[in-house]
Amino acid sequence: MTDDPQTRRPTRFPDEPQQPRPGLTTEMRTKPDHGENSYVGKGLLKDKVALITGGDSGIGRAVAIAYAREGADVAISYLADEQADAEETRVWIEEAGRRCLLLPGDIRDRDHCASLVERTVTAFGRLDILVNNAAAQTINEGLDSVDDDEMQGAFAANVFAMIRLAKAAAPHMKPGSAIINTTSEQAKVASKTMIVYAATKGAISSLTVGLSNLLSGDGIRVNAVAPGPIWTPIQPIAKSPHELETLGQDTPVGRAGQPAELAPAYVLLASSEGSYMSGNVIAVTGGVPVS
Repeated sequence: MTDDPQTRRPTRFPDEPQQPRPGLTTEMRTKPDHGENSYVGKGLLKDKVALITGGDSGIGRAVAIAYAREGADVAISYLADEQADAEETRVWIEEAGRRCLLLPGDIRDRDHCASLVERTVTAFGRLDILVNNAAAQTINEGLDSVDDDEMQGAFAANVFAMIRLAKAAAPHMKPGSAIINTTSEQAKVASKTMIVYAATKGAISSLTVGLSNLLSGDGIRVNAVAPGPIWTPIQPIAKSPHELETLGQDTPVGRAGQPAELAPAYVLLASSEGSYMSGNVIAVTGGVPVS
């Protein structure tokens, strides 16, 4: 594989079929790279326990694989309709010699958020890392096309669930633990067709700073990762075949990213390698500035 960032990954995604929500990796024509055959662990998370929302596919799966290979046991939450993807992620976690807990359900349900933490701690005896990764993406043409129910659902999944999960997790987390939120370049670039999604991601960036200020005294670090256009099942849900084929070509690097290219940032923020990092947003955007 070439080291040139412009060509080391696929640059086009031809003939990719659109999908209904929630979108499945198993249905994608061009499969994303989650690091299945490339990520090599260094023991940075030995015997830690991580809970990853949206851990069945995309960025969440890449993080789950990396964490397992770094030595962590992993619980993943996902929608019940994503069971097939979740089962595949479990195979990779267990192949790394770590335990995996599957937790289907909808994080828009406040009781489910509390249950995710409780069941993880019950199964594994502790919780060291919370990755708030799951998200609902909404698309609009104009203001008239913004659906109120979709808007409320997006904030419930993308923002309210993060607060509820942090609230449930923090009492179980010891000094050295970490919370990592997934925001987006949309928090800054705010495409005109993604105003609700962008608003939720902007809220996540602010929430990350606030939680860091709130929890630093307990020894809990809180950071975020801001992805750019990444080849995951969320893409075929709302984008046209032309948009899918050219995804990421307007970035400075000239292509979309792969989930595997995000995982190292989440490992850094979860491990002692990032011990002096809190309240930060790491941009993994193919060169799109978000500061």
